Amino acid sequence: MHPILQRRQLLTLMAAAAAGVPALAQPSRPLRLIVPFPAGGTADVLPRMLVEKLRAAYPAGVIVENKSGAGGNIGADYVARSDPDGTTFLVSPPGPVAINQHLYKSLSFDPTKWVPVTVIATAPNVLDVSPKLPVKDLQEFIAYVKANPGRVSYASQGNGSTSHLTAALFMQLTGTKMIHVPYKGTAPALVDVMAGNADVFFDNVGSSAQHHKAGKLRILGVADSERSSILPSVPTFAESHLPGMQAVTFFSMMAPPGTPKEVVAYAHRHFSAALAAPDIREKFTEQGAVPGGWSPEKTAQFVRNESERWSQVIRSASVRVE
Repeated sequence: MHPILQRRQLLTLMAAAAAGVPALAQPSRPLRLIVPFPAGGTADVLPRMLVEKLRAAYPAGVIVENKSGAGGNIGADYVARSDPDGTTFLVSPPGPVAINQHLYKSLSFDPTKWVPVTVIATAPNVLDVSPKLPVKDLQEFIAYVKANPGRVSYASQGNGSTSHLTAALFMQLTGTKMIHVPYKGTAPALVDVMAGNADVFFDNVGSSAQHHKAGKLRILGVADSERSSILPSVPTFAESHLPGMQAVTFFSMMAPPGTPKEVVAYAHRHFSAALAAPDIREKFTEQGAVPGGWSPEKTAQFVRNESERWSQVIRSASVRVE
């Protein structure tokens, strides 16, 4: 090792010891947050907001990397194979954490082996419709789809994505049938819905709210128990007489299998502190996201519950991804 680098590493370890932090917990290498989906979506935006707040805890630097593909499985596999030393974490929506094991015949990693750190945030899905669609509220939309079975198209972020499964849940609850048009991520799906090339998109509220406000699409319902703070005039599905329509996207932070407890505790402490900062909470709220910072135990139980809930939707809709 170069003498200067060796000295820097020694100083980092000495500072950690002086602060009462186990040397193993504070990594001497840069922290890498792997987002297994393309740049630009909520899953990518939220962790980037935290970078500056984490620099003191990770003095070697904090990097957010996108490793997308295969419904999040490529980035997840990368993290699963990484050293469990606290320098590489998966920051992801539900797919590779709680859903993909029910969709794919086989995975190169075991989702049950993730070591939960926290949930960074939750955000409800919303029903987007093209401005070309002749409907103004949820009841008109349901009536329109029933009158046009198999003719209304719904976009998704890809096969097996949360937008795909949320649409499957909607069709189960309403007895309707729409045509699936998968895209590679949120951005291209939104473009085609706004252009009228696709009729419907069950998107994350943070990605769609600005386009609703600009009149480029219409959001007809929020799939949560309460209205979104950034869309206070849009009713929940329950308010529109569809109470079972609950679909909240979570953005969890997972460590590779075998990560020591002290490493997880260190990461959780500093991420939860960053998420509690007033400016971060304000930025997350602007994205329609509710900041998390949950304990590893609460995160683990929540992920198990979500996995079971979505597995039932997948079985009922016979959704499969090759």
